[in-house]
Amino acid sequence: TVIEMEIPEGLRAAALDRDIDPLPFVPKDEGHRSERCEEIFQIQSHGLAKRLVHTRCEKAVIGISGGLDSTLALLVTVRTFDKLGLDRAGIIGITMPGFGTTDRTYTNACDLIRSLGVTLKEISIKDACLQHFKDISHNPSVHDVTYENSQARERTQILMDVANQENALVIGTGDMSELALGW
Repeated sequence: TVIEMEIPEGLRAAALDRDIDPLPFVPKDEGHRSERCEEIFQIQSHGLAKRLVHTRCEKAVIGISGGLDSTLALLVTVRTFDKLGLDRAGIIGITMPGFGTTDRTYTNACDLIRSLGVTLKEISIKDACLQHFKDISHNPSVHDVTYENSQARERTQILMDVANQENALVIGTGDMSELALGW
């Protein structure tokens, strides 16, 4: 669809295009950028520490995919536990391989969890999702929104159930718990 509009007489000679910085809040020079990133990291850690203290919670459950979001959330959680003097073993990092999980992301997730001294738990979601597809009569070869979202819902259910079992706080990147990290 093309929308035509008349440019007022006084603006016709003026330049109507301009450069817009796609990252206006990210400092250009590396030194200031590092400082800003550390400050954000501290804010997130402080926010999570406040939530853990307020809830008297000494354990956390976090799904680790091997991607950037869960990696950052885990690093913030580790920093917070260190700041509060809590044992890192109280952080339960759960990897939940599904249909699209690659060896690279799976290995990254496990290596990261182990390297940080966090408790590693692996729970495959494949069988649960296949049962769900059967229950709702969804063809698992149809990779639509139902297929994708069923995996996300299964992962969320696992995190919440394990957190209930462990009397822990779920730390996530896809729901309201990200508020605990200051996002």
